[in-house]
Amino acid sequence: MLGRAQMQTSIPLWPNGAPSALGTSSNDIPTLTPYLCASNATGAAMVICPGGGYAHLAPHEGNDYALWLNQHGVTCFVLKYRLGSHGYRHPAMLNDAARAVRWVRAHAADYKIDAHRVGIMGSSAGGHLAATLLTHFDTGNTNSADAVERQSSQPNLGILCYAVISMGEFAHKGSRNNLLGTNAPPELLKLLSNELQVTPNTPPCFLWTTFEDKTVPMENTLLFAEALRKNHVPFDLHVYQKGGHGMGLKDKFPFANPHPWAGDCLFWLKAQSFVN
Repeated sequence: MLGRAQMQTSIPLWPNGAPSALGTSSNDIPTLTPYLCASNATGAAMVICPGGGYAHLAPHEGNDYALWLNQHGVTCFVLKYRLGSHGYRHPAMLNDAARAVRWVRAHAADYKIDAHRVGIMGSSAGGHLAATLLTHFDTGNTNSADAVERQSSQPNLGILCYAVISMGEFAHKGSRNNLLGTNAPPELLKLLSNELQVTPNTPPCFLWTTFEDKTVPMENTLLFAEALRKNHVPFDLHVYQKGGHGMGLKDKFPFANPHPWAGDCLFWLKAQSFVN
């Protein structure tokens, strides 16, 4: 059984400081923390974006997900991205998520990872960040002197857990204000309403939410699923009746009895050749 010792030291995404950093404290230094599999690694990797309303980062949606996926052979990297509560606004968060995927690809050989099996996972506001990268990726800068920046930021798949998706009618106002400020122009609200940004190039997704979620209405997930369907992007959609917002796996390590979404997600990940 895997232990917590598999967590490695966090790694700054930019060795010389993040672009547009407001200072040099830990709040200004986005990092990745690798979680390595003991012996059953499949070669797939997951960048994990914890939720927290773009105000803080919830450990049970980062550390716990990583330990759980490790059990099933997925090498994980938990992202500490910059936050609105520390003075940051879009595009700092997206830049951090894009850099994370690029970084994992650039270091694929170091971690015995397949650079073509790098997913992104996020919950709540972290789900919004994941969905933003799923719809706003680029192919990398082939002329960059930085090997990381030469990599594509396009994830190979996405896992969105009770995600914030829209900046419109069904927006989570706290996440929206932390991401964009209180008087964001309409064009920026549209740009970051990710259900409006899906294209046929958006990667396949696993989506789940609950009927009882009063914090981030289920319409967020349904709008994204509808957009994926219209663009012929494969997805798995689960709406569970019971459960409030932010429940994560609803279990702790070693995850003997996680919420059923975990099993549904593993079934889907197997179909994507991420787990065996």
